[in-house]
Amino acid sequence: MIFTDWPWRHWRAQNADKPALRLNGQPLSWGQLCQRIDALASGFAQQGVKEGDGVMLQAHNHPDTLLAWLALLQCGARLLPVNPQLPRPLLEVLLPQMTLRFALVLNGMGDYTGLQTLEMRDGPDRTCAPWQADRLATMTLTSGSTGLPKAAVHTCDAHLASAEGVLALLPFAGDDDWLLSLPLFHVSGQGILWRWLLAGARLTVCDKQPLEQMLEGCTHASLVPTQLWRLLRSDAQVALKAVLLGGAAIPVELTLEARQRGIRCWCGYGLTEFASTVCAKEADGKADVGSVLPGRSLRLVEDEVWLKAQSMASGYWRNGTLTPIANAEGWFATRDRGEIDQGRLTILGRMDNLFFSGGEGIQPEEIERVIATHPQVSQAFVVPLDDVEFGQRPVAVVECETGADITRLPLWLSDKLARFQQPVHWLVLPPELKNGGIKISRRALQEWVNHSLKG
Repeated sequence: MIFTDWPWRHWRAQNADKPALRLNGQPLSWGQLCQRIDALASGFAQQGVKEGDGVMLQAHNHPDTLLAWLALLQCGARLLPVNPQLPRPLLEVLLPQMTLRFALVLNGMGDYTGLQTLEMRDGPDRTCAPWQADRLATMTLTSGSTGLPKAAVHTCDAHLASAEGVLALLPFAGDDDWLLSLPLFHVSGQGILWRWLLAGARLTVCDKQPLEQMLEGCTHASLVPTQLWRLLRSDAQVALKAVLLGGAAIPVELTLEARQRGIRCWCGYGLTEFASTVCAKEADGKADVGSVLPGRSLRLVEDEVWLKAQSMASGYWRNGTLTPIANAEGWFATRDRGEIDQGRLTILGRMDNLFFSGGEGIQPEEIERVIATHPQVSQAFVVPLDDVEFGQRPVAVVECETGADITRLPLWLSDKLARFQQPVHWLVLPPELKNGGIKISRRALQEWVNHSLKG
């Protein structure tokens, strides 16, 4: 679909009374949503926000977060969503490079040096920058696992292209309702938002509460396997039709049980630089991540995955300039190792994560996928530990269900991997490394392991 106006205004023109949102259970039609956005955009404009201004939005998911997001876009701002749990020292280094004028802080303390603090308040006029699909709209921080996070910049066109590819595979339209279960400071959360805007369906946004309550009335959700397991084993009556799974290995038993409850499960592979999902499939328990979606292209170069797509970022933003992400051949080299069989991609792991133990190459993700199949393990990480005899040896760091005994995991794993792949130490994931984001920094994890085991 090609929009000639902001998507929410487009859907208002189609049917102003059609439900668009549920905010903490309160329904809003497209007409009512546009009124809220107009008022907030006017309030931001009165505080000085102009087209092209950089604005930091520091917030967890909340109805106000979504409304502010849409209103700032309508002002023509270039929006940088930030995880409230990012350390202040990191932000003090990062923010000056982002060329920002304003900060809207909905969780925690504001007062960022050099940035004017915005307030959520309504204004009397209608404020609307012209719809320009190719305007720079968002700056999304990468995970920063190997250094300072980069800000991948996307246009509205790129976000909509990402949504279009996903919806070509996963049905979502009409009266369907997708729960905004992932944070908007992560590209996966943004993917949900743009699919909703493209489809003109419904979106549910709630304050944090038990998942079963948030899912009431929702037909679609983005979940990790552990969440779906718990949901299926609860007494909750949900209306789910489709779940996009990610974050861990997906057991066949899980998808079969979900299918028996009328829930289709999907999984895939995505990157911040490509505005979310690049490959996807209906989950079948196999290790691959499916085929490339419409509007994307993929090739392997010496086992490295190279991508190009309509959803590709315009570049990385730093000090007011864009650095292209594509190489001289026009492709983005992902640093992911992969293989293709009959058009389906399998991600073997990060090329940067590969290490050698006694001359044997170890891809941590291969070991992690096996460990994550244990019914009591919700997350698993494998990092190298320096060793005089072998060079490096694998160490497993796991997050388990309450009451699980990790001393039993080595025996359970002993016949599932080669001897050189067996972790020599097992540690429990510390809470301080779960910084509120979706990804955990491997570098921070490795530093913690070395400190814990070597003092």
